Amino acid sequence: MAASGLTEPQFEVAIVNPRPAPPCSQPPVVEPLDTRSAQRMRFLARCADVPGWRYEVVVRARVTAVVAVVASPVAANETLSDAQIALERRDISGIADPLGNVLEAVGKMSRRALRPGDILRAGQLASPTLVKRGDAVLMVARRDGIEVSTAGEALDGGAQGALVRVRNSNSGQVVRMRVAGAGTVEPVDTPR
Repeated sequence: MAASGLTEPQFEVAIVNPRPAPPCSQPPVVEPLDTRSAQRMRFLARCADVPGWRYEVVVRARVTAVVAVVASPVAANETLSDAQIALERRDISGIADPLGNVLEAVGKMSRRALRPGDILRAGQLASPTLVKRGDAVLMVARRDGIEVSTAGEALDGGAQGALVRVRNSNSGQVVRMRVAGAGTVEPVDTPR
């Protein structure tokens, strides 16, 4: 949860089909076997006594966190604004890619229609297309304080950072460039 950047995560853990363990003179050692999904985690509990014992335990966790949710209806391919997003504590146990920050969603386009109360997920959003196929674009190269620009035609469409083919309007040469902004592309090797 720390790596996901979610705010205030909380866990409620329950053992599936609990059974009493035999006595152990010391605290049992618990080792994770499979914790990829909070819906079904497996742990090994073992007692180091002689003769000792080992039990595999299945655990389910309910995970809640403060996440971004849709505050007002959003149409498919609509760019999200700050007013359309709210932060709320929600159960995210079965959600792989919830967004924990409003800024991660503002300015992105929804891939489908979203209803108020829906948890915003990274997979539902896409960066808006800044360059479309056939658009006139400005090809800009900057290095050591020097800037050179020329006109070009986009042969591919793309969002911020996407690699697209561009035909130089002066030379006719086709080169791969990175989308730098609306109607602007830069060489692929330009530091970001």
